[in-house]
Amino acid sequence: MRSEPVVVYLGLGSNMGNRQDNLDKALGFLSQRLRVEKVSAVYDTEPVGNINQPRFLNLVCQVYTRLAPTELLTLAKGIESKLGRALSKSNAPRPIDIDILFYGDQVIETPELIIPHPRLAERAFVLVPLAEIAPDLVHPLSDRTIKELLQGVTETQGVFKWEDN
Repeated sequence: MRSEPVVVYLGLGSNMGNRQDNLDKALGFLSQRLRVEKVSAVYDTEPVGNINQPRFLNLVCQVYTRLAPTELLTLAKGIESKLGRALSKSNAPRPIDIDILFYGDQVIETPELIIPHPRLAERAFVLVPLAEIAPDLVHPLSDRTIKELLQGVTETQGVFKWEDN
């Protein structure tokens, strides 16, 4: 556990069950252990990788935590499990997915955890909500802002602001 809180950005996604409810519950669980500071709008997005599955709802949140990166990963995986996510192959449909996008300006590469998230710079479904709450955040590896990274993504089709009816 750290003495000073660190700013972390998390990406949340859901494409099974009541997607909005899954995101709300995940944020509720996260707020029990972390200080949730900012939450983007929710976006309805096309699946990436395995396209033969339902659309996702995605959001990004900024949190403050004293948890170490591995402790934060354990928390995220615990919340995913609590909300019904089973271990499955990559890119399978899931009630909730919680990704650590950034942990301060740290660069971490272990078999369990890679931060910044390795595919973040090519994913409009992450960059659009992230640019909404942190456009000037600088990616520690590319030295480009989130706004600049988003401008470099050619495929932003399929990312729409969600209006919960």
